[in-house]
Amino acid sequence: MKHLAIDLGLKRIGLAYSAHKDIVTPLPAVIRKNRNQASAEVKKAIKEWEVDAVVIGIPLGGSSEDEMRRRIAHFMNLVDFEGEIFYQDEAGSSLEAEHMMKGKIKYIRDGRVDSLSAMIILQRFLLLNTK
Repeated sequence: MKHLAIDLGLKRIGLAYSAHKDIVTPLPAVIRKNRNQASAEVKKAIKEWEVDAVVIGIPLGGSSEDEMRRRIAHFMNLVDFEGEIFYQDEAGSSLEAEHMMKGKIKYIRDGRVDSLSAMIILQRFLLLNTK
């Protein structure tokens, strides 16, 4: 099964892809100009990578969970994805991604951290949900 992970942000949307449970690859992030442009770019990635399921990072159990579920549902409605959608706790994924980049390359807000965060979210999901 081919998965696309999404780390949905207001400025950037991190993306990561996996066709095999052992390999997760960060993809170029979507720099969000508006929701229609962003959803069109995510839809394009889903089609290009022939994705079967989407895994979306969400702050599970937090005070913002309900609001984030509403925003994600609206965004995915714009994407018009008909496959399975899964939610994965994103707790700490951005900090972990930032630590992965420290000392390697200059930290630029170009979406690399967001896509590494999406990669971490997908790795967690695959670890918990595949055998």
